[in-house]
Amino acid sequence: MASNDNKPYLTPSEAAKLLMVSPITVRAWAHKGLLPSEATPGGHRRFLRENVEQFSKQCKSIPPRNDLRVLIVDDDKQVAGFLVEWLSGLDEPFIVSTATDGFETGRKVHTFEPDIILLDLMMPDLDGFAVCRQIKADPDTSDIRVIAMTGHPNPENEQRILEAGAEICISKPLDTKFLLGLLKANLL
Repeated sequence: MASNDNKPYLTPSEAAKLLMVSPITVRAWAHKGLLPSEATPGGHRRFLRENVEQFSKQCKSIPPRNDLRVLIVDDDKQVAGFLVEWLSGLDEPFIVSTATDGFETGRKVHTFEPDIILLDLMMPDLDGFAVCRQIKADPDTSDIRVIAMTGHPNPENEQRILEAGAEICISKPLDTKFLLGLLKANLL
């Protein structure tokens, strides 16, 4: 197997690994014009290795991000409120925002730039399945972790959301200890 150490172009994930930040941060730098990038014919962002290395040398003073941006997407205001209060009360570096439907989620994904989305499956209009597919189909957001949540757990829903790109589907009421373990995987 060939080594990727000499590839001239890097994916956002590969550039993020070299810079020791999240792929979302790399995309934000590219979007702001701080880190040069090119687009493939398929619309995927690529970074010239020499540009990433030069950027790294210029920005040695940039501290690695140690916060975790969590977007809670749930039309049930009680569930969303509980999650905001719970996450905000922990001794973890969580920055939390909410969206109540799929359309608002689309806007918040680009303005809030979450690392993780806690996504309810059953919402009016644009459900969690469609939201997850859209997030994972967009090269600029495909690296966002999606943890699906449902009050209607069944094998069919779980299979559908996993096929849409979620990493896991957890049942409501939520096991907060288990959920915290999933979230903290990003902080290691």
